[in-house]
Amino acid sequence: MHSPTKRHALPKSNVPAVQPTPATTTDLTGFTPADSSLRGLVGGTPVLRVSQPFTSPDRGFWAKLEGFNPGGIKDRPGLHMVERARARGDLLPGAPIVESTSGTLGLGLALAGMVHGHPVTLVTDPGLEPSMTRLLTAYGATVDMVPAPHPTGGWQQARRDRVTELLARQPGAWCPDQYGNPDNVAAYTPLALELAAQLGHIDVLVCSVGTGGHSAGVSRVLRQLYPGMRLVGVDTVGSTIFGQPARTRLMRGLGSSIYPRNVAYEHFSEVHWIAPAESVWACRQLASSHYATGGWSVGAVALVAGWLARTLPRDTRIAAIFPDGPQRYLETVYNDEYCAEHGLLGVRPGPEPELIGRPDEKEVTRWTRCTEIADPLAPTVRTESIEGGRAR
Repeated sequence: MHSPTKRHALPKSNVPAVQPTPATTTDLTGFTPADSSLRGLVGGTPVLRVSQPFTSPDRGFWAKLEGFNPGGIKDRPGLHMVERARARGDLLPGAPIVESTSGTLGLGLALAGMVHGHPVTLVTDPGLEPSMTRLLTAYGATVDMVPAPHPTGGWQQARRDRVTELLARQPGAWCPDQYGNPDNVAAYTPLALELAAQLGHIDVLVCSVGTGGHSAGVSRVLRQLYPGMRLVGVDTVGSTIFGQPARTRLMRGLGSSIYPRNVAYEHFSEVHWIAPAESVWACRQLASSHYATGGWSVGAVALVAGWLARTLPRDTRIAAIFPDGPQRYLETVYNDEYCAEHGLLGVRPGPEPELIGRPDEKEVTRWTRCTEIADPLAPTVRTESIEGGRAR
C-alpha cells in the first residue's frame, strides 16, 4: 500500500518580502494622447503582400490598404479640400458644403464637416447602396437623391446639375468640385510618402481611376523619387475616361461618364478596363485568401496588379492602391442574390487581358488592355508601354 507523498517545506529565502506600496494617483487633467482627434484617424494605413491565388507563392504585389481610414481613401481629399478652402477664405466658418458623390468622398466630406463645423449636403443617385445612405445620414450629412439620369451625361451629370441648383439656393455655400479641384490631387502627397517609406522603392504603381485625384497625386510624388516608375490605370467598362463610349455602369467608385480634368493622362503607361463580374471574382478571392478585401475598385486593381506580378520580371516591385474596405459592398459584391441577378457569379477572368491598339478601336466588354494613352478632349496622342516605357 502506497503512502501519501510527503510534502517538504520550501527553504527560507534571504530576499526580504516585498511590501505592497500604497496606490498612487496620476493626474491626467489636460492629458491628450497623440493623434487622438478625428483628424488624426486619417493616414498611416498599412501595406499587405498579396500573392496566391493571383500569383505563384514566389511572386506578388504590395497592396496599400486605404480601407483602414475611417471612411476610405477619400477621407484624405475630403479633409484637405475643406481645409485649403477655409485657409483661402473660399469656405467661410459654418458655411454649407454641397458636392456630388457616389459614396466614398461623401464619407470624407461628412468627416470634414464634423471636424470643422460645416453642414454637408451630398447629391447622389439611386445606385448608392441603402446602407451608405443610412451611414451618411448618421454622420450628419443630408443626402439629396436625383430622380433621373441626364439624357447624355448619365447620373453623374444629373448630380452635378443638381449641385449647381443647390448652390444657387444657398448663398455662401461651397462645392469642392472633386473632378477639377487641384487640392484633390495634392491631398494624396502624404499617401505617396507613406508608400515610399513602407516599400523603399516602387517600379510600378497600379491605381483605379475615377476623378483622377489619387492616381495623379500619388504618381506625381513617386515619380520625383523614382523617375522610372510606371503608372497603370484601372477603369471600368462603360467609362469614358480613356476614350471608350459612355454606358450604364454597375461598378461604383471608378470610371466616369464625364471627363474629369484631374486625370493626368501624361502619367499613365497603360490602362486596363475591367468588367463587374471580373471584379467580383477578384474581391471574393481576396476575401477568402487574404482577409483584406474591398469593393469594385479593389477587385479591379487586384486583378491587374496580379497579372503584372505574373508577367513582369520577378524582382519588379509593384504597389497597388486598394481604395476602401468591403463594408459598403455587403449588399452588392458580397451578396449572392444581387450578383446572381446581375450575372456576376461563376465568371472567372481569363489569365490575361485582351490587347487593343487604340482606346477607340472597339468597345470593350471584358478585361482589356491598351498601351496607347490619350486625353479624349486633346488633339495630340501619347503612347507609352509598360515594357518599353518610352513615349513615341
